[in-house]
Amino acid sequence: MQKEISSTNPQPGQRSRHRKRSSEAIPEPNKANGGNLLLNDRNRYKSMWIRARSTVWMIGGFTLIVYMGHLYITAMVVVIQIFMARELFSLLRKTHEDRQLPGFRQLNWHFFFTAMLFVYGRILSQRLFNTVTSDKILFKLVSSLIKYQMVICYSLYIAGFMWFILTLKKKMYKYQFGQYAWTHMILIVVFTQSSFTVANIFEGIFWFLLPASLIVINDIFAYIFGFFFGRTPLIKLSPKKTWEGFIGASFTTIISAFLAKESYGYIMKCIFKDLTLYCLTLANIMGRFQWLTCPRKDLSTGWLNCDPGPMFKPELYTLPGWLSQWLPWTEFYILPVQWHALCLGLFASIIAPFGGFFASGFKRAFKIKDFGDSIPGHGGITDRMDCQMVMAVFAYIYHQSFVVPHGISVEMIMDQILSNLSLEEQQALLMKLGQTLKDRLSGSS
Repeated sequence: MQKEISSTNPQPGQRSRHRKRSSEAIPEPNKANGGNLLLNDRNRYKSMWIRARSTVWMIGGFTLIVYMGHLYITAMVVVIQIFMARELFSLLRKTHEDRQLPGFRQLNWHFFFTAMLFVYGRILSQRLFNTVTSDKILFKLVSSLIKYQMVICYSLYIAGFMWFILTLKKKMYKYQFGQYAWTHMILIVVFTQSSFTVANIFEGIFWFLLPASLIVINDIFAYIFGFFFGRTPLIKLSPKKTWEGFIGASFTTIISAFLAKESYGYIMKCIFKDLTLYCLTLANIMGRFQWLTCPRKDLSTGWLNCDPGPMFKPELYTLPGWLSQWLPWTEFYILPVQWHALCLGLFASIIAPFGGFFASGFKRAFKIKDFGDSIPGHGGITDRMDCQMVMAVFAYIYHQSFVVPHGISVEMIMDQILSNLSLEEQQALLMKLGQTLKDRLSGSS
């Protein structure tokens, strides 16, 4: 008894030692990483129902906005940016310090909208030119604004910089400079991905919708497979993520991108016609609508008609003789864009989830569960955009590197003429070009 008491109560001369507690959250045993399945947790069914309802509403609203067109999708991206910035600004916000710094929050938004003017001014300038070409007054006004856009943005930024310097207060320097650095990091994160997203939209809604849809599919099926079959933990940063969910979602995403099959009537089934297989997928379905495949050259909202090119026209592939003996068909049709969709599907299922892991580690560093609570069952807008940010950048780089034809085209030259020459200079160029062509034709004859 004496020995037991001495083992629990330290002697006066001894120093009591306490094990330092880890700041990392320890997953509960009945969660995804324990011995039991997630479906055994009754509370999970309620959470899944709330999450499912929110998902249905988001997909429905997203579909409506996509149908309305490029300009409305861009407006949606802007709204998402604002919500993301608000959630991220609030992470390092301290109420006591903010009370001593009146107007300091407005400075964050000043930098935000200045960055927005700069980014979207660079991306949409050419399309704004094309929209107002027929109106001489608007054309001159827009030409002046675009010409001095960088000067205007730089002046706004310098004004904000001076505002920041003039508001510095003693004993608040560390907090203020920390907020200044945090604001600029948010601007880089938010506007880097959004600029690529908007560029994808105007290259054709297809190049925005397909990558975004693949991320949504991956998220949904990762949750479903993890919910019903999740046993093996995937990564410590996100204890609820499991290998079963990751592998199941990856397989489903790749299937959706390339291997799913349906008939010409867009019914999800596989048909055989003269031993020819018609394989349609997300890429194949979207590639059949000019509204999704045609690029938008201006800021109008009218319907689009264009020749989408060979990328979106079915090609017949014949199977080798040794392989056709084992299959019930000998030929199949595939859109060439489906091979690109396969690459996007692989990235969405294997690489893009690391954006979610990064966000999980970020939230652990700040000891928060979600970035916000604007979406029931999902958290904040930033929680839903972590993988989308990684995917949007990749989709743009992939499209520019492997899809867009390189070299000088008539459209590129026309864009340069319309954006850099005045109406008088364009007329002079037309007359000179006509004279040059006339001289060449007369010389050749």
